[in-house]
Amino acid sequence: MTWSIVVHDPDTNAFAVAVATKAFAVGASCPFVRSGVGAVSTQSMTNRYLGPAVLDGMARGLAPAAAIEGALAGDEGKGLRQVHAVDRYGRTAAWTGRNCVEWCGNVAADGISVAGNMLAGEATIAETLAAWKANDHVSLTERLMLAMEAGEAAGGDRRGRQSAAILMTTTEDFPDLNLRVDDHTQPLVELRRLLGVWRVEGVPRLGAAPSKANPSGLTDLDAIEAGWIARGLDLRLRR
Repeated sequence: MTWSIVVHDPDTNAFAVAVATKAFAVGASCPFVRSGVGAVSTQSMTNRYLGPAVLDGMARGLAPAAAIEGALAGDEGKGLRQVHAVDRYGRTAAWTGRNCVEWCGNVAADGISVAGNMLAGEATIAETLAAWKANDHVSLTERLMLAMEAGEAAGGDRRGRQSAAILMTTTEDFPDLNLRVDDHTQPLVELRRLLGVWRVEGVPRLGAAPSKANPSGLTDLDAIEAGWIARGLDLRLRR
C-alpha cells in the first residue's frame, strides 16, 4: 500500500528514504536509516521489526539481499511483506512477497531502489526512477521530491493519497531530516512545503547543533544572540 525510494548518496554519505501511501502516518512505520550503514523501507502489511533487523545485518557486513533474507527468516507473514534496502556500497536488494497486492514490484540502479505495492501500475516506480536519474544536478532532497512527484503523476497508490515522509541521515546517530505528513489530501504537496521550511529554518540549525565532530555544538552566547538578532528576534540569553 505504498511506494518508496531508498538511496545512498556517496558524495554526502547520506542515506535517505522517501515514501508515500494511501494510509495514515507512513513515516511512523516504513522508513529506517542508520548513518554509515544503510536505508530500508518495510511496507505492504508492514512489519516494523524488519527495518532494524535489516540494518543490523548490513552493519555486520551482510549484503542487502542477505540482510533481508535473514530478517524475514522468522517472519511467518513474509508473503505479505515488501522490503527493500541500500547499503554503504550502493548495493540494493528488494523482497516482494507472493501475497502482496498488485501492482507490486521494484526497480533499481546504482545506489537506489524503488519499490511499491497496491500501485496503479508499474509506471509509478518506473517514472520515479526515471525522474531520479534525470535530476542528478539538484540536491538530494530535491531529487527525492521530484522523483516521488513523478511517481504520483504516473498513478501512485491505486487507492489514492494520504501520507508521505522523507527521512535522511548523514554522519550522526539521528536524522538530519525527518519530515512527516501524516494525514493530508495532497501529502506530497505538503511535504514539499515542509521541505522548503526545513531548508530555511532546519539546515542552519544543523551546523550549530551538537555533533560527533563538535560534541557541544555552538555555545558562544554572543554568536547565538547574533543569529537571533539577524532574524529579527528580540531574545537574550541570561548571563
